[in-house]
Amino acid sequence: MPMTTRFAPSPTGRLHLGHAASAIRAHDVARAAGGAFLVRIEDIDPGRSRPEHVDTILADLRWLGLDWDGPVLHQSTRLSVYAAALDRLRAADLVYPCTCTRAEIAAEIAASATAPHGIAPIYPGTCRIRAPDPARAAAWRLRMDRAIAVAGPLDWHDITAGRVIAAPGPQGDVVLARRDAPASYHLAVTIDDADQGVTDVIRGVDLFDATHVHRLLQALLGLPTPRYHHHPLLTGPDGRRLAKRDGAPALADLRLAGADGTALAADLRATLCPLAAPGGTPSLP
Repeated sequence: MPMTTRFAPSPTGRLHLGHAASAIRAHDVARAAGGAFLVRIEDIDPGRSRPEHVDTILADLRWLGLDWDGPVLHQSTRLSVYAAALDRLRAADLVYPCTCTRAEIAAEIAASATAPHGIAPIYPGTCRIRAPDPARAAAWRLRMDRAIAVAGPLDWHDITAGRVIAAPGPQGDVVLARRDAPASYHLAVTIDDADQGVTDVIRGVDLFDATHVHRLLQALLGLPTPRYHHHPLLTGPDGRRLAKRDGAPALADLRLAGADGTALAADLRATLCPLAAPGGTPSLP
């Protein structure tokens, strides 16, 4: 099967240099293999997604000199597909409705005698053992223990880490459908990668843990498992990762200021060379 990669940003803000590095890598890996490079807009967050950001994202990619194959896929056009997958999991009794608020979840975790310290808290499973509040909209959570039992032992392959034994359990009963959207990131991205024939998922190492959940969903839904390339995150001179919330330079600002996008892409390609070495963390000078 020809290699197919993808770049799948959320239009909740403008792209920065870290996004550019990831997009360039996904593009170049596919092109070097004579494969396809796809662009997908992950716009299922109705509260934060903005149509104007979509236009900016596509303009930025063209400015970098990247081209893609076929039409851009918008997740907002695929809500019925996600709902059908959720129905399958519901019929198998692998999900349950949750009407807990974030404040209630935080309070219950804080009150627990076994609350973890220094570890991201997980949902304590409150609605697994109580009836959901009918007056509230419900999210749908994966019944993690049952899902693991149904799927059995699983593994996946990362280009750097090699064979990885899937261990989604520590992430708890993750949300698969939010109150305001028929799918969460976990469900939508797993289905879309399969439906688009993505053979190689190239994304930041910050999503490595999420892949354990995605591998489980692939097994439950009978979907293929791609190869994974989790690359180190691009950092600034201070060693901190480039992120929207930290004011990372927006590509649109550089583009509108007259910067040369293809030259920037060439510089980023030179910076990305350390990615070939396990554990390398590329940084900008």
